[in-house]
Amino acid sequence: MNIKPIAFLLIAATTLAVIACGGGGQKADSSASSAQEAPAATASSPSDYDPKRGEGKFDASNVTVGPLDQAMAAKGESIAATKCNSCHKMTEERLVGPGWKGVTTRNTPYWIMNFITNPDPMIEKDPKVQAQLELCLVRMPNQSLTDNDAREILEFMRKNDGAK
Repeated sequence: MNIKPIAFLLIAATTLAVIACGGGGQKADSSASSAQEAPAATASSPSDYDPKRGEGKFDASNVTVGPLDQAMAAKGESIAATKCNSCHKMTEERLVGPGWKGVTTRNTPYWIMNFITNPDPMIEKDPKVQAQLELCLVRMPNQSLTDNDAREILEFMRKNDGAK
C-alpha cells in the first residue's frame, strides 16, 4: 500500500477544515475594531463568571436591542455566510457546531456578542459552552470579528429567530 496518496489527502482535508473555520484567512487590520486592539475585560476567577453576561466587554450597558434592524441583519447574514455557515446551520440541527435556531431566546444579546468576539475564555468558563463542546467536540475558533460584525451577526440571529 502506498502511503503517499493517503498522507496527501489527509493533509489536504486538514487544510480545508482549517480554512473553512477561519484559520486560513487574513487577520483583521488594526483599524477594524477595538475588539482586537484592547484586551476584553476578564473576571478574576471562574467563580466570578456571570453565565448571563459571558466573558468580554459587552454587557447590558453597551448592548441594546429594539425592533429588528433589517440592514444590520442583511450585513450579518453576509458575514455569517463567510465566517459561520461552514459550521452552523440556521435550524436546530447540529453541523460542526450547534444550530442557531433559538439562540437569541436562550442567551442574552451581550452573551452572544461576547462569545462571538471572545470565544476562548468563554469556552474555559461557561457551563453551556462546555456542554456544547462535549457534544460537538470542536472548539469554536476566534474569527477575529469586529464589534460591529458581532452586532450585525446578532441582528441576523434575531431575524432567524423571528424578531420583528
